[in-house]
Parts: sequence; structure tokens; C-alpha cells
Amino acid sequence: MSEPTIETHFKGWAKPGPVPPGLASGVVVEPNETLDSVGGHFRLFQLRDGHRFSTDDVLTAWYGTSWCPSARTALDLGSGIGTVGMVVAWRLPGVRLVTVEAQEVSVGLARKSARVNGVTDRYEIRQGDFRDPGVLREDERFDLVTGSPPYFPPGTGVESEHPQKLACRFELRGTVADYCATAARHLASGGFFACVFPYEPPQLARVQAGAREAGLVIVRQRPVVFREGDRPLIGLFGLMRATDLPEWFRGGTWVEPELIIRARDGKIHREYSAVKLAIGFPP
Repeated sequence: MSEPTIETHFKGWAKPGPVPPGLASGVVVEPNETLDSVGGHFRLFQLRDGHRFSTDDVLTAWYGTSWCPSARTALDLGSGIGTVGMVVAWRLPGVRLVTVEAQEVSVGLARKSARVNGVTDRYEIRQGDFRDPGVLREDERFDLVTGSPPYFPPGTGVESEHPQKLACRFELRGTVADYCATAARHLASGGFFACVFPYEPPQLARVQAGAREAGLVIVRQRPVVFREGDRPLIGLFGLMRATDLPEWFRGGTWVEPELIIRARDGKIHREYSAVKLAIGFPP
């Protein structure tokens, strides 16, 4: 099945980046699926009624690739349907990626997306729990590691009956500390780990504790405000191994200005429009 035309513009915005094979690769959009734009001409398979990609995911990919632009190898932990990995693949066309995801349904969608986007030669999708021995080899190292961990322990909120949604929100297979520990083990020399997590003080303390226990330093962090004037709900974090940094540098974190998604009038904030352009979205 081929697509008759290539849409080069959307509401005055010129789509950047390579044009992948799309549906000409032979994959089919099933009735319970959608195929949605995720960056430039890249697309992502999602379940209509399952987990859908979010601002948190695309910001994680943007943050990681912005502060580790020379990455040759990348690892995405708990990759879900592949949102973070696919945006990384779009922004870093020379990178070779490994993604790890436990849920079979999400792995299946990610593999279809990889075919549609023509990246299967540099995009390895593994099914499994990244905490289990053998899913990642002990000697595997990556310049960039990304992660969008689930935010809440089981029983601390309203839990969806949809298993895919449930695992993306609640810590069924690892906490932010597990993400930090795995990233620390598999970072290459001088490598960078980017993740997203809630920013309220108790949750921020969990990121800090997980980093400390794993021997990581939060080099930089950026609070994210979804509407100007509100408190930050999530934060973006950039971490490196303490042993890769001078001793004098290990004791502090550069806290960046808030990234505002929407201005007070409800319109997309000008900076976030520029961020969207950088990850292949219309402003």
C-alpha cells in the first residue's frame, strides 16, 4: 500500500527532514490503530484507545539530543511505543539506537513505526524488562541514554484498566532509581542521561536520591510549566556519571529557566514553538 502524495507543508509550515518509505514499506494501519506525525515526515503507530505519546516524551528526546548532539549510540529505557527513540532517531540521523520495552503490544507498534520510518537498519527494539540480566549486555555502552519513567508507585492514584496505560503511569517495572542505576551502568565515557519526572518537592527528591545512589550528578535541570503562572509539574534532567566530571563540579546543578508550554492567554509560548520546530513539529 503506497501513499499517493507527499505532504510537504502543513498550515504554512514546511516539513523538514528525510521522507521515509511510509506505508510503501508494507505495514498496515489496523482499525484499532492510528498513524500519527512525530517529527518531520516520521510517524508513530499508536492504539486508538491505548497509551498515546505526550509532551513529556518528546521533551525528553529534545533535551537529550540537545545536550548530547554528538551521540553515535543511544539507549532508550522503558521505551513504550517508541516515541522518545523515534524523535532521537529523527534528530540524530547517524545514531544507532537500542530500545527496551516489556509490553508486547507496545513493542509491536514500535516495530511497525521503525519500518514506516525506514530506520530498521539502525534501530534495534528489544522486548524485556531492562532490569533483567541479559536484556542489556554488561559490556554495552551508549553515548546517550534516555528514559521517561512511570511517575507513581502502585496504589497512589487512579489506575487505568488498560494494561498499556497502567504500566506507563505506575511503577510496575522499576522506579526512577532503577532508570538511574541502569543508565549509570551503560553510559559510555562522558555519556549523558536525560529523563523526565514530576517536579514537586517529594518527587524531585526521588530523582536526586536515585542519581546519588547510582553515582550520577544532575548536571542540569529544567522545570516545565504547562501554563504561564502555574507551578512546574514536570522537570527535565540531564545527568552524567560523577567519575566523568571534575570533583569541584560534582556538588551542584544548573537550574535552567522554566520552559513554558502555554502563555497566560492560552496560546503556545513562543519558546515552546521554537522547541517544536527543533523536533519536527509545526509551531
